[in-house]
Amino acid sequence: MALSSALVKKVMLSYTYVAIWILLSFSVIVYNKYILDRKLYDWPFPISLTMIHMAFCSSLAYLLINVFKVVEPVSMSREFYFKSVVPIGALYSLSLWFSNSAYIYLSVSFIQMLKALMPVAVYSIGILFNKETFRSNVMANMVSITAGVAIAAYGEARFDLSGVLLQLGAVGFEATRLVLIQILLTSAGIKLNPITSLYYVAPCCLVFLSIPWAIMEFPILRQTSSFHLDLFIFGTNSVCAFALNLAVFLLVGKTSALTMNVAGVVKDWLLIAFSWSVIKDTVTPINLFGYGIAFLGVGYYNHAKLQALKASEAATQAKPSQQADEETGKLLDEKDEEKNQSPTK
Repeated sequence: MALSSALVKKVMLSYTYVAIWILLSFSVIVYNKYILDRKLYDWPFPISLTMIHMAFCSSLAYLLINVFKVVEPVSMSREFYFKSVVPIGALYSLSLWFSNSAYIYLSVSFIQMLKALMPVAVYSIGILFNKETFRSNVMANMVSITAGVAIAAYGEARFDLSGVLLQLGAVGFEATRLVLIQILLTSAGIKLNPITSLYYVAPCCLVFLSIPWAIMEFPILRQTSSFHLDLFIFGTNSVCAFALNLAVFLLVGKTSALTMNVAGVVKDWLLIAFSWSVIKDTVTPINLFGYGIAFLGVGYYNHAKLQALKASEAATQAKPSQQADEETGKLLDEKDEEKNQSPTK
């Protein structure tokens, strides 16, 4: 049976959104690695790099909202901002700081393998905050993912404990941020697109990061010529970071968050191949075997989420018809009752 042109167009657009997101995510990761790695650009200041991104993104978001009026700001009280947005901003700043720091110590391929632990962290923290229900089959899947990542770590040729702890910390902070978004923002009925989220969250990140930056990196930068930034390198890097945020909104808004998760697995394999073939990072057979196990676990996790989503949509669609049937039955019962109660002549 021939597919309709509308369906073909929808499928092609979905693949286009996925390709744009993969390309931008790929570019930001490789670009950050290039800047921070001591063997490449040799600018090992992850807090400074993150602050540059946040300053650029918050400034551009301000212009798009207040000057060019591209999107409307979300109204929120000062109290709600400090109780909800500020904690999310703090976690986001820690996640970005730690993940960028890991690029100094670890290969791109190994970092992608460690990121496979994200579903484990989100599920575990969700249970902790009573947003997820403990189920033995899901936990068994989480254990399989963890075991696969542990095997991959065992086979890592450039294993560095500091880098591993930094990346695990980044995963933990990011997972907590995602759960808090669900608790603090979604439950309050507030939805932030990438521009409004950067408008509110990026300045928080900038403030939080300024404290460790003043202590750890500013004294070093002040004494070296590295303090003079290459506007082309850091400008294009910041543009890529901002574009990635827009691509996330485009992908999730036009498809779904599940599609982004599946696309993320494809992106990870591409990064592993790129890291091995171009950057010449060592990828061992044990690395691949361990990540293969984790990959299967993540794939099953995404499959289970898809089935749950389909079941939820089916239940939502069935509910109106069920309510209509119940109302029709109720009307028939009332008519029968009236007929029985009417006096016979």
